[in-house]
Formats: sequence, structure tokens, C-alpha cells
Amino acid sequence: MTPTAPATARPTPVVAKLSTLDRFLAVWILLAMGLGLGLGRLVPGLNDLLAAVEIGGISLPIAAGLLIMMYPVLAKVRYDRLDAVTGDRRLMVSSLVINWVLGPAVMFALAWIFLPDQPEYRTGLVVVGLARCIAMVVIWNDLACGDREAAAVLVALNSVFQVIAFGLLGWFYLDLLPSWLGLGQGEALDISPVEIALNVVVFLGVPLLAGFLTRRIGERRLGRKAYETAFLPKIGPWALYGLLFTIVVLFALQGRTITSQPLDVVRIALPLLVYFAVMWFGSFALGKAIGLPYDRTATLAFTAAGNNFELAIAVAVATFGVTSGQALSGVVGPLIEVPVLIALVYVSLAWREKFAPARR
Repeated sequence: MTPTAPATARPTPVVAKLSTLDRFLAVWILLAMGLGLGLGRLVPGLNDLLAAVEIGGISLPIAAGLLIMMYPVLAKVRYDRLDAVTGDRRLMVSSLVINWVLGPAVMFALAWIFLPDQPEYRTGLVVVGLARCIAMVVIWNDLACGDREAAAVLVALNSVFQVIAFGLLGWFYLDLLPSWLGLGQGEALDISPVEIALNVVVFLGVPLLAGFLTRRIGERRLGRKAYETAFLPKIGPWALYGLLFTIVVLFALQGRTITSQPLDVVRIALPLLVYFAVMWFGSFALGKAIGLPYDRTATLAFTAAGNNFELAIAVAVATFGVTSGQALSGVVGPLIEVPVLIALVYVSLAWREKFAPARR
């Protein structure tokens, strides 16, 4: 019996359309994490050497990796379309509420639920929850085919609020609220708005300016079509190279700490896993419920779930010390966030077909 061809061909899955580099990114990331952990564990003094290469508390190797990672993505942004994003009140209000009201509150609650007997780890998790993502989220968003312009606007908005609200929310969740709830003596964070602003300038301002100038100059000299079809594909892979380099350096810095305390890492990882799931799936569901198209729903979800691990680690180390439990919580953050969010990229792409085509 000859099989009958279906009346309509099924659409090719989005994941199948990705390049080989993108399609197996989860494998490259796991290898990079393993390489970093192995180097940090096996090479004597490597973590101290990497940690010493810093200016103003900012690790230069990590900064270099993040800048290389973010530049190609931000060079792809159509800056002439940003006004269409800022006019989307559903997106803007939802992002602000999720990032600066719900996100810190969810992490605070999970830290106390999972780690009631571990005040140092609990405090470190709260700090991670306060540090909203301004760097790696552009990669996750781009891989998930999110709205690049929306990501640029939301990341910039988070940066402004980070400078203004990080210290205030730190005081509220680490000092005032525990005292109100009778949970014990509070703690304070030793970081100034100037230090946070420096973090924002390095990890967002520099690559954003470079991407903007590249777009403006490139379009003038090459024309928009040539810029997007000839130039951008050449620099595009460097975003993933920068991501993998950053992961290797980050885990090499903390490889010995992570591998020497596996049970503590597991305890810290559990609330983080729940946090990323709640923030991403909740934000994704909200975006669909309020009628956002797929690309902006994905952007909303990834900007809500990501965190600024560099700021969280820097604050924990500066305030509590490099060997503190708070610093370990900050280190475990990217250990869990990186593989979880890359997995959610594939989930997001698989759900893309459930949305109506975006109208522009």
C-alpha cells in the first residue's frame, strides 16, 4: 500500500534552521564549563592569577569576554526602531514590575524556604536576585529569535534602575524586611552607586556605543542591505566565541571553590533552579496572555530570568570576602543559569510556532 502524502507539509522546526554552531551550543557551553572547572581545579594559582587582573573590582578577562560577546549582537540592533519599543506600554510596564518587584521578592522567598539554616548562602542568593541581567541576556534573546530592539531598551532600562535601586533594595531585603518578619538580624551591603554605575558602563555602555556606531557608520558606507547581508554575518559568530571564553574564564576563577564543596553547591542550586523556572515560564505566560508577539514575549522572559552574575559576585566578595558563603552563592548563580537558560532557548524556539506572526 503506497502511503499518501499529507495535504499540507509540516513546517520545519525552528531549531533545525539554526547553524551547526548555534544548534550544538549547549554542547559547547557544557564543554566550556567543564574546561573552566578543570583548569581552575588542576592548574595551581590560575584562579589567583585571573582574579588579580582587574581594575576597580572588575575582572578584565571577564570584561573582555562579555564585550566580545555583546558587540556583534548590539551591532545587529535597528536603533531607528527603538521608539516602537518604548511606546509598547505592556512590555515596558511588565518588564519593570517583573524585574524590580517580583524578581527580588521571589528570590528572597526561595532563599528562606530552601536555606533557612544557611544565612550566608541565603544572603548571597538575595544579592543574585537583586542584580538584574544587563549582559548575557542579549545572547539568550538573540539565540531565541527575540526582539533585539526590545532587548536593547529593556537592558538599558534595567541598567538605570540598577544604579538607582540596587542599594535600596539590598537594604530592604537584607536588613529591613527580615527584621519586620522576625527572621533575625539584618545585613548591609557595602557598595556605592558609583561602583554599580561603573559596572553598567563597562558591561553595557561600551558595547552599546560600539554597536550603535558600527550600525551608523556601516550603513552609511555599505548601505543597509550590504551591512546586514555581508558585514553582520562575518562578526556574528564572535558573540558565541565571546560567550564561551567568558564561561571558561568564569569557571576557571571559581573551579576550586565549586568542586571542593559539591553538597553546598547542590543546596544553593535548588532554589536557583526553581527561581529561573518561575521567572522564565511566568514571564513567558504573561507575555502571551497580554497579547505580545513571540519575539517580545521571548525578550520579556529572558530579561526577567537572567541575572548580572558579575555584579552579584563583585558585591558579595567586596562585602563578605572571597571565601564567604555569600560569594559561593554568587558563583553558583552562573553555574546554574548558563545551562538552564540555554535549555530555555530551545524551549522558546519550540513554542514559537504557537504564536501568530508578528506584525511590523
